[in-house]
Amino acid sequence: MKFNIVVKRVLFLLVLIGLWQLIFSIGVFPKIILPSPILVFTALYDGFAGGDFIKALGASFRHLLIGLTLAILLGTTLGVILGKSKQADETAGMYLIALQSIPSIVWVPLAIMLFGFTEFAVIFVVVLGGTFVMALNVRSAIHNVSPHFIRAARTMGTKGFGLFYRVEVPASIPYFMSGVRLSWAFSWRALMAGELLSNGPGLGYSLRFAQDYARMDQVIAIIIIIGVIGAVVDQLVFSKLEKNIMKRWGLVK
Repeated sequence: MKFNIVVKRVLFLLVLIGLWQLIFSIGVFPKIILPSPILVFTALYDGFAGGDFIKALGASFRHLLIGLTLAILLGTTLGVILGKSKQADETAGMYLIALQSIPSIVWVPLAIMLFGFTEFAVIFVVVLGGTFVMALNVRSAIHNVSPHFIRAARTMGTKGFGLFYRVEVPASIPYFMSGVRLSWAFSWRALMAGELLSNGPGLGYSLRFAQDYARMDQVIAIIIIIGVIGAVVDQLVFSKLEKNIMKRWGLVK
């Protein structure tokens, strides 16, 4: 079954590359705007062989690791506060939704004003990109804990922090994992937005550098790298973790 899916995806990809080559051959777009697949794959090879893309990836993952870790910690803390405090939820909850709806690119000017064209500005954008969606998921997780679990625990004498730690936290873990997965996706997008306007290393900076010198083969190559990494990490790491937890908690078969 999985083999058939892989074959279908490979065939679909080959069809897309064939259409790409056809459009290039016909000359629908100028060659400087749409290079051929061969030129793009050559740029990919040269970038990795020369080490430029590897250095950019290393810098981007460093920014992401720091920013995503802070986003998960801050988002979880904020989500717990909103989930446990009715007053906090009624006052700050609405604004949290508003903040989460702001595109990451909007935070870039603020980050530059605060930290200049530094790595701190990039990390700041990443943190904001992932914190709010994480907080919303944690808040929803606490709100969605079955009242039957809480009543049963209280009947057995569990109250206060013990109730939260022994009942609400375990019941919230599936939603927490979904929040981590979404936080990763939002942070990855925010990272690219932040690095586009930075002066430091990273995939976003490499993308802007290639665009400034009209190297569309490198531009498309970097876009492919960004998309592939996003899909691979999501499918091989976060999606599998989420599915395993869902199965363990009996939420899916």
